[in-house]
Amino acid sequence: MIAISYSAVRQKFKDYCDKVTKDFETIIITRERGDNVVMLSEAEYNNLLENLYVRSDPKYYNELLQSIEQLKKGKRQKRDLIDE
Repeated sequence: MIAISYSAVRQKFKDYCDKVTKDFETIIITRERGDNVVMLSEAEYNNLLENLYVRSDPKYYNELLQSIEQLKKGKRQKRDLIDE
């Protein structure tokens, strides 16, 4: 995570956009009077929203955590997909 001033970002906006999208870097854009801004890639933003959605349903989230634990313990089953 990088914290940088609004003025510095404005001068090299393309470079910082590239850093965010290519290096998956999150940038905090600081402003003189507060009200800072966070710059992140669309992929990171979508990932964040997806995680919020999954965690918003406690039942589904607990099932997911249990599945992960079973996988870690080697309790898994291989299944073939059925084409119809």
